[in-house]
Amino acid sequence: MDFRHTRKGRTALSAVAITAGLLLTVAGCGGGGDGDADKGTSSPSAPAKSSSDGDKGETQTPESDPVLAEVKGENGLTLAVTSAKRDDGGFLTVEGTVTNNTDNTWIAANWRGDERELSKNGASIAGATLIDQKGKKKYLILRDTSGRCLCTQFTGGVRQGATAQWFAQFPAPPADTTSVDFQVGAMPPASIEISEG
Repeated sequence: MDFRHTRKGRTALSAVAITAGLLLTVAGCGGGGDGDADKGTSSPSAPAKSSSDGDKGETQTPESDPVLAEVKGENGLTLAVTSAKRDDGGFLTVEGTVTNNTDNTWIAANWRGDERELSKNGASIAGATLIDQKGKKKYLILRDTSGRCLCTQFTGGVRQGATAQWFAQFPAPPADTTSVDFQVGAMPPASIEISEG
């Protein structure tokens, strides 16, 4: 009888341990707070973004970050840029929000860019560019060794009426360049000021 109780106790303990392990695995795969799984990189200079399947990076009331630029287009989309910071490692990280005021879930398919390599990024902001008017240069989003962009992927799209946060990393323009034009898809260009990180 003691043997049966011991066996039942061990079976229950094993079930609890397995369940806890599965929960930790699911939480780790969900993108947690570092977002590296979605970006396909482990770059320490990449900002932390949550993009778990539960919220898909969406918020109903976005944080009240100051807006550097805001543009409207593509049947009711609103793109806001809230930050453009130059990092010590020679990167420029641009962050902001996109609000879906269209009649359907927005997939971001035309924001991933035209390059064949970028198709592995799925619905993302991989096709965004920075234009340095002063230096007469165009900067593309940085990629990891697998060709995945250092940027947000909009897994599952953005629901109608929802707002999603995004980020994108670019090579930093020269130090004397203080403003650039950010452009993605068919959205109008947004002129933004660069700050030092």
